[in-house]
Parts: sequence; C-alpha cells; structure tokens
Amino acid sequence: MSLNLLDTSNWLPLDGLAPGFDANKAPTVQDLAGREFTVRSDGVPMNFNFDDEEVQWAAAGRNGTAPYEAFLVTEELYYAQWQSPVEPGFAVSLILDLSNGRALYIGALLGGGSRGSTAVHHDFRAGTLDGFTVKGAAIAESTALIGRRVEWVYSDAHAYEHIYLSPTWYAWQCLAGPERGLADTDSNTVFEIRPGIFVFTWREKVIPCGSVTIADHRSPKAIRSHGSLFGWDEAGTKPVHFTFGAHGRLISITHHTPELDPSL
Repeated sequence: MSLNLLDTSNWLPLDGLAPGFDANKAPTVQDLAGREFTVRSDGVPMNFNFDDEEVQWAAAGRNGTAPYEAFLVTEELYYAQWQSPVEPGFAVSLILDLSNGRALYIGALLGGGSRGSTAVHHDFRAGTLDGFTVKGAAIAESTALIGRRVEWVYSDAHAYEHIYLSPTWYAWQCLAGPERGLADTDSNTVFEIRPGIFVFTWREKVIPCGSVTIADHRSPKAIRSHGSLFGWDEAGTKPVHFTFGAHGRLISITHHTPELDPSL
C-alpha cells in the first residue's frame, strides 16, 4: 500500500532527514579565527570573537560561547552558524560582508508551534561593521527572487525545487529522496546581501523546523547555497541542528501582469 502523502503525520521528522542530506556542504574555513567583529544595528552593538573552534558572542540580549562552522560564500563574504550549548533551543546565523562593511545577524528561537504559528521564530538584525569601510547598498529585505523556480540538489539522493511566490510565501516540492512527492507552501523572508546574493530563510508549519540559507544566484546554471536546519526531533523533546549545502539551477522565471505582480 502506497504512503498517503496527504497525511502529514506520515511526514519525515527533521532528524530523519539529516543522514546524507549534507553531502553537498562546502568545506568549512578558518578565516574568521583570531578575529573580533562588532556589528552595529540601529546603533546597538553586537560582539563576536572567533577562535579556531569557538565563538564568544553577545547579541540581542543573549551571550555565550559555542563551537561554530564558517563558510566562504564568495570573496570577503562569510556565513557562520552555531547553536547555543546552554540554550539548545537557540541558534545563530551571522553573515559578514567584509568588503562592504555590512553584516546580518539572525537569531533562531525554537518554541512550540501551534495553529497559526511556526515552531521557529527568526530575529533579523542588519547592521554595519565597526572598523570597516561601509559601502554599497544596505542589507535589506528583497523581492528579487519572486517568480523564480529553482532546482536544488543537496546530495546524490536529495533534491527539491523552490518556487518563490511572494514576500511572505514560497512553495517547495521534493523531487528525490525520502520525502519525494511531498510539497507545501511555507513562510519565508529574503534579504539581499550583495547584487545576486541572497539570504533565504523559511519556517515550516508541518515539520517544526526553520532554515537559514545564503545563496549566490549570479550564475543561473550554477547557483550555490550554504545553510542550516533547526527544529525538533521526532519526539519533540530535543533540538536538531545541522548545516548543509546545495547546488542549484534556475528552471524558469514567471512574469506576472504588471498590476498583478505579487512583488509590488
């Protein structure tokens, strides 16, 4: 008997997805080790001090020390990710654009999802880097992905497609892997970091999880992303947190009638 894909109680928990899902993750880098950064968002400083293995941080009312992973997105642009050891239901994503003196902090808080809400809540704080020359456009929410349909390959066994619908929503479908045939529409928030490079975040309502990714869309046939997933295990008692990567390809772009364009 085939699985009833409409019965969401059959859907794979986050900890069931993890094995092998990170096969296309990029190598981590040590470029941030020995460096300290102060991000100023609306005049309020946030501090991050990296060594070879751990980051000490104080930001948005929280502080601590945690192991981290750092990825080089492109020249002088880094994505760092960690989970708080003392508050496992909290994780941090930090985007550092050293060329332009800008940064984006994202705090992810894992709570209890309920009707009309998601389990993961994201706190976005864009800012500038003390001691760096600030140039280029400020990091801000973007509608530039709306209308695009992108195929993402996370491993030899895992593939999905994303359709970016509006400033609030995107649709996903699993094309290969243990979730093949599953699809849904979930909430998203997008920031443009540099021209053609976007932070794309989502918060699922069926599986209690959320994600932060950064993707370089400048080459439509060779899109590259780095990201993390954060949510509850199958029992709903232990946070699951892991990083991954994907190779993407632009499939199509939808062009709406101007007065019906959802990006406006």
